[in-house]
Amino acid sequence: MSSHLHARRALMQAALAAFALTTSAGVHAQAAKAPVKVRYEEVVRSILYVPAYVALTQGFFKDAGLDVTMKTSQGTDKGMAALLSGSADIVLIGPEATVYVQNSESPVKPRIFSGLTATDGFLLVSRNKEALDWSKLKGKTIMGFRPGSNPDVYLETALRKHGIDPKKDVTILNNLGPAARAGAWMSGRADYAIFLEPEVGTLEREGKAYPVASIGAEVGQVDYTVFTTTDAFISKQPQVVQAWTNAIARAMKHVQAASPADLAKQVAEFFPAVPQNQIASAIERYKKHNIWKTSPLVEQEAINKLQDMLVTSAVLENGKRVKYQDIVVTDFAKRAK
Repeated sequence: MSSHLHARRALMQAALAAFALTTSAGVHAQAAKAPVKVRYEEVVRSILYVPAYVALTQGFFKDAGLDVTMKTSQGTDKGMAALLSGSADIVLIGPEATVYVQNSESPVKPRIFSGLTATDGFLLVSRNKEALDWSKLKGKTIMGFRPGSNPDVYLETALRKHGIDPKKDVTILNNLGPAARAGAWMSGRADYAIFLEPEVGTLEREGKAYPVASIGAEVGQVDYTVFTTTDAFISKQPQVVQAWTNAIARAMKHVQAASPADLAKQVAEFFPAVPQNQIASAIERYKKHNIWKTSPLVEQEAINKLQDMLVTSAVLENGKRVKYQDIVVTDFAKRAK
């Protein structure tokens, strides 16, 4: 072998060794880097948000370099208040709140950067086991949610689909806070109500309520809850927003592939009072109705349809519709992996 060949081989081996050392050092440096703390608030505690819980329990946020602490706001209005006041970095709320704030004088503007649920997860329940005849709801009282909130707007949309005027044909009870609703139902308030899981399963198990319709299935695919932050946070911490979106995209794939029983085990810590078989049944029900998104991207068509619903429900003036690009940032969802 020539001296030239020996020299070239020695040079290549030295280069490969240097590359290995550099790569190893980079990996160790990344591993040693402290995770970024993120203050997160969910709107309510519900099986509807299983993908977010999976991202927490399965280490997807941790793998993305995030140290997430979670609180429960008990309402989209409270979640938005936490975001605007600076006590939360990222919130899971209804997109209607961002539409409202965009039209307000608030100097802080929220931005939707990822979706989670593809439509409404509330189920219409009755006090009796029945095959629902929507026309028989006329003259009845239905326990809804806060006026102007997504649960109320989606309920009204489902009623109109079946020829029921929610302002004239029924009485919607919507002055109860989230924590007071189950107790009010148990005390006899209203003929029908909308509840999320696991409350539906708990009430059904106790013989107090029976699901008769999925509001989301009636309304169709319109983004219902979304991850929202402020324009300032996006400007200062774009890598955190991207990491969050990546973790959620990973959780979405996991939820689609995993069985309800496995998912129930993975999120059981968030519902300590609920039997795992009930959690699994609720997850199966939500999967059946295609409640969860398969991509974090919030599409323009969904925001347009939502604003149509808000206008029809008279909680948004037609002239105050907001532009999709003013409230939704798509870059992070499009780059999610």
